[in-house]
Amino acid sequence: MHEKALWFAGKGDWETAHEIVQDMNDKFSSRIHAFLHRQEGDISNAHYWYKRAGTNMPALSIDEEWVELFKERNSS
Repeated sequence: MHEKALWFAGKGDWETAHEIVQDMNDKFSSRIHAFLHRQEGDISNAHYWYKRAGTNMPALSIDEEWVELFKERNSS
């Protein structure tokens, strides 16, 4: 499901990507959720989800973060 959420996020379908991850509870899903809120510009909500994922907002562009998440999707 991680890959599917990232695929939709990469295609600009924020709503579908968010729908996929919003009920998932693992840390990687929380990172994707954080990324999605960062992508939409809701930074305070993004910080909440990064914290749930046990990490901080990366010092990367949105596109760079998406690439990093996509690379990590199978190792999570």
